[in-house]
Amino acid sequence: MGDIWTWLISFFFLIALVVIIVYQLVSLADLEFDYINPYDSASRINSVVLPEFIVQGVLCVFFLLTGHWFMSLLCLPYLYYNFHLYSKRQHLVDVTEIFNLLNWEKKKRLFKLAYIILNLFLTIFWMIYSAMDDYED
Repeated sequence: MGDIWTWLISFFFLIALVVIIVYQLVSLADLEFDYINPYDSASRINSVVLPEFIVQGVLCVFFLLTGHWFMSLLCLPYLYYNFHLYSKRQHLVDVTEIFNLLNWEKKKRLFKLAYIILNLFLTIFWMIYSAMDDYED
């Protein structure tokens, strides 16, 4: 029964990451179609970058503490990428360069979204597998 709770908690962490990344993509799309100005778009994106990094770090540590080594190893490249961006101070969107880097920023977030969705599918699979395993006992 404990494994189901572990997978359920990680599911909600991953859903939170998906929501944050989709919010960033919507802000970039609004900027691209000229619905909002660059300052508002950059401030919206920059306000959720650090919470995204924190949620991802907590999720990786959570997998380590619960003994799910494969999922923890699967989270490490994304965590390393976030740490790399943060250490080079490239994690925030610059207001003056946002139009020049718009396609790159969207592409970067789409790759993040695909990676998180892969983790989400694996989490759903393991949650269902744990539920069926508990049901058989």
